[in-house]
Amino acid sequence: MRVIAFDPFVSEERARAMNIELAELNDLVKRSDFITVHLPKNKDTINLFDAKMLATAKPSLRIINVARGGIINEADLAEAVKNGVIAGAALDVFDKEPTTESPLFQVPGIVVTPHLGASTTEAQDRAGDHIADQILLALAGDFVPYAVNISAADANETLKPYLPLAERLGRLFSSAAGANISELEIIATGEIAGYDTRILTLSALKGFFSARHDDAVTYVNAPQIAAAQKVTITENKVTNSGSNSDYVNLITLRAGTHSIAATLVGPRRQARLVMVDDHMTDVPPSDHMLVVRNDDRPGVIGLVGTLLGAHNVNIADMDVGRALTPGTALMVIATTAETSDAVLDELRAKPGIIEVTALHS
Repeated sequence: MRVIAFDPFVSEERARAMNIELAELNDLVKRSDFITVHLPKNKDTINLFDAKMLATAKPSLRIINVARGGIINEADLAEAVKNGVIAGAALDVFDKEPTTESPLFQVPGIVVTPHLGASTTEAQDRAGDHIADQILLALAGDFVPYAVNISAADANETLKPYLPLAERLGRLFSSAAGANISELEIIATGEIAGYDTRILTLSALKGFFSARHDDAVTYVNAPQIAAAQKVTITENKVTNSGSNSDYVNLITLRAGTHSIAATLVGPRRQARLVMVDDHMTDVPPSDHMLVVRNDDRPGVIGLVGTLLGAHNVNIADMDVGRALTPGTALMVIATTAETSDAVLDELRAKPGIIEVTALHS
């Protein structure tokens, strides 16, 4: 069975993931054998299916409306079925309810029920369970699928593990990007780029601005905070990872000359920072991290380790990445506690050290 749909709010990627072809409404009506209506009733949808629209349909069309009455013009529908313009219809909703008289009732080929779609015990139980699940998600501060004030689709099983990673990456990058940024680019690379990644972007924004605000930052208000701070958000997708082909999926945040990228690896899907400012690295993200840019020469790693040890700064993880162009190296260090400003300043003053940035998540 081929499924086509008209929905101005669903992305091409999301539709493709469900094996659905998106089409304009007029085209959909001309091509369909069955149409199901799932629309709100408003000024744009009242009498959406009228005699003119139905006249363009195939004679084999059967139309089903269990959404809201009035979206299909009932008199026009009755005439269309009666005259063989379309094959039939089924309705559970009507323009006026309860309705006891309608031109639809006397037409063979039209089936009607008195708005019972959500009135079964099973439907009520499922609706209650669904509402309770949504409330639990909201109370936990998690993403709530289908919330009316969030412009994002629910995350599928491929995307879900990457949402906490995107949020944590946003927090870490908030420290690295600098105080005054005008644009933040969020790039999804690999398999995840084939899906609707708006929720991934919201997760990254939530983390990024949470690190900069005392007030709560949520999936709802993160885009508004970005707009208020005049930060332009750019979303990009790369389905073929190109130079990063070592990774099935990759999330990259970029602002100005700074960037950070992370992925999940192994059967346990462990998080790894794999690039910082175009330096390759491989270290788990941590609550407290140092990014040390230095001359690529012997002795600098020992200098950094000795200084941190002298101040009782414990190193939990560390990796050194060379730049894509020779000359500098980058140490990414995870510490078990926050490093004081005094220690950071002392480190910055050492020979061979170009820059030191503390990251927090």
